[in-house]
Amino acid sequence: MSFEKSMFQLSNLRSGNHDHTALKVSSEVDELPLPPDFVWGAATAAYQIEGAASQDGKGPSIWDTFTHLNPSRTSDANGDVACDHYNRMPEDVDLMASLNVEVYRFSISWSRMIPQGGRDDPVNEVGIAFYNALIDRLLDRGITPVVTLYHWDAPQALYDRYGAFLDTAQFTADFERYARLCYDRFGDRVKSWVTFNEPYIISIFAHLNGTLAPGHCAANGNDTCREPWRVGHTVILSHAAAVRIYADEFQPSQQGEITIVLNGHFYEPFDADSQADIDAAQRRLEFYIAWFGDPVFLGRDYPVSMRAYLGDRLPTFTSDEMALLRRVAPVNAFYGMNHYSTKYARALTGRPADDDWTGNIEESSVNSKGEEIGPPSAFEWLRLAPGGFRKLLNWVWKRYKLPIVVTENGCPCVGEEDVEVAKNDSWRVNYFAQYLNAISRAIYEDRVSVRGYYAWSLMDNFEWSAGFGPRYGILHTDYATLVRTPKASAHYLMSTLQRRRKPMR
Repeated sequence: MSFEKSMFQLSNLRSGNHDHTALKVSSEVDELPLPPDFVWGAATAAYQIEGAASQDGKGPSIWDTFTHLNPSRTSDANGDVACDHYNRMPEDVDLMASLNVEVYRFSISWSRMIPQGGRDDPVNEVGIAFYNALIDRLLDRGITPVVTLYHWDAPQALYDRYGAFLDTAQFTADFERYARLCYDRFGDRVKSWVTFNEPYIISIFAHLNGTLAPGHCAANGNDTCREPWRVGHTVILSHAAAVRIYADEFQPSQQGEITIVLNGHFYEPFDADSQADIDAAQRRLEFYIAWFGDPVFLGRDYPVSMRAYLGDRLPTFTSDEMALLRRVAPVNAFYGMNHYSTKYARALTGRPADDDWTGNIEESSVNSKGEEIGPPSAFEWLRLAPGGFRKLLNWVWKRYKLPIVVTENGCPCVGEEDVEVAKNDSWRVNYFAQYLNAISRAIYEDRVSVRGYYAWSLMDNFEWSAGFGPRYGILHTDYATLVRTPKASAHYLMSTLQRRRKPMR
C-alpha cells in the first residue's frame, strides 16, 4: 500500500476544474440543525503558518532540516516564511474575529519555546512571549484557544541526541518538561489542551514510508519493521505522562481539559458481499485508530488483531505502564477527531511485505463494482463522502463513549492559486455543508455526542511534502504578498452555524 503516502504528495494533486455535476449547490443542501452550544472554529499548525524559522532565538525543528534537504523532499518549498504568522499574528486574530470564529486550535513550536528541546536546556522567553500575546489577543477578541503541544515539529536536537521517539524514556522525560512549561506559562488562560496531533502520521508517514520529517524509510536504512511501532508506543506513553502531570499538578487550580487528537478515514468493504473485505474494513480501523485509541481512552492493551498480526514487532506495556494508562484514561475529556475522507478496504491474499503496517489490506477510492466512494477534491485521495464520516462518528462513539470534537475537517479545491477562483470556493462550501449535516444526523438520529467542529484550515499554508500546492484554507493566502482574503467558505461557516444552532423541540 505504498500509495498511501500520496496523501502528502504534490503528484496526487489534480488540475483543471471541479466536476460540479455530482454535487448539489449550497442553496440546495438542507441546513440540518445543531445544538445551541455546538462550537465552530478553525485550526492550524505552527510550522505550517508561523515562518520566522530562526527569528528571536527559535531553534531548528526536524522540519527546518527536512525542508532543506537536497534534492528536495518537499516540492522545492519550505516553511522559513510560510504565512509569516509569527509577525502578522495581531491582524490574523482580528481577521478571525471579523468572521466570528469561536475557537482557534493552534500548535506551539517546541523549539521556539525550548530551542534545543531537552529537559535541561534553556528556555526561550521571547518565544514564550509570542504565545502569551497570541493567547491574550484571542481571548480579548472572544476566541477560545485550543492548544496542541506537538504537531510534528520535534526539535532537531532530540533526534541528533538519541533519535527522539525511538528512545521512549528519554523522549518522555523531555516531553514532560515541555508540557509542564506550557501548562505553567499558559494554563491560567488555556482551558483545552491536546498533547499530540495524529500519532498514526507521526509513526507511519515519518518513520516508515519516509514522506514526512524526519523521513525514515527502508531505503534510508531504517528498521521499518519495528520503528513505527516503537514511535507509536512512545507517543502513547508520553501522552499518558503529560496527562498525569496536568491532572496532578495543574488541573485542580486551572480547571481545564486535555486529550489527544487521532486521525482516520472510515473504511467500507471493497466487496460488500465478501466477509474477508468486511473483516478487512474493521481491521483497518483498528490498525489506524484503535492502535492509539484503545490504550489512551480505554486504558488497555493494543487491539487483539494487531497483537496477532504484528507479534513481537509491537512493543509490550509493562505493568507500571498499564497502571498509568488505566489511571489517566478517564482524564481524557473528549475524542479529538481529524477526518477528511472514506476509502474501501480490500483483503489481500498474497504474502505481505515484512514491514507491512496495514494488516495485509489494500485501500482505494473505487470498489469491486467500479463505484467511486465520492467525487474527488483537488487531492485525488480526498473524496466527498459524508456518509462515511457519519459512520466513523458512530464507530468512535460506540467504542470509546466520549464526546467528540471534530478538530480538523476540510478539503483543497482546484485552481485556488488564483484568488478570484478561491473567493468562490463552492466545492468547499458544499463539502462543509454535507459534513455538518452528517454531524447533525449523528447527533439527533444516532445519539452520538459531538461538541464542535474546526475547519482545516484557517488559511492556505505550507502543506508538508506537497509544499504550497494544495490549499485547504477558508482564507486565501497570496504567497508573494502574504495578503489573506476570505473565501466564500469562511462566510458560509459564519452564517450557517448561526442558522443551524437552535433548540430542538
